[in-house]
Amino acid sequence: MNRDKERTTEEKARTHDTMTPLLEAMYSEFKEISKKKPGSAVSKSKLKIVNRLLGKIRIVLADEESIDFLDVLDEDDVPQASDVTLILSQYVAAMKAFHEKHYGWDGSNHVWFTV
Repeated sequence: MNRDKERTTEEKARTHDTMTPLLEAMYSEFKEISKKKPGSAVSKSKLKIVNRLLGKIRIVLADEESIDFLDVLDEDDVPQASDVTLILSQYVAAMKAFHEKHYGWDGSNHVWFTV
């Protein structure tokens, strides 16, 4: 049994598993846009979609130290694609750290360590 794993809630574990593929897909899309046109402005509708996803992820990461360094996008600021890519990369890293901290081998299976 992996005794160095910290515990989280089942709800956060489920939300992590639901949001991670969406986050990774969004990050991948913005990374491609950023490579082609790094200075292109991101539309308000896309910003709302990004912020809706980040809002759910922030709930998962609320008790993590990294939350202090994770920003949401200002919809009035009209960020560039490269700005969105940077923010999303930070969330991807934070979600990976969350997974490593709370998920592991319990002696017979890989599981979330929950309270």
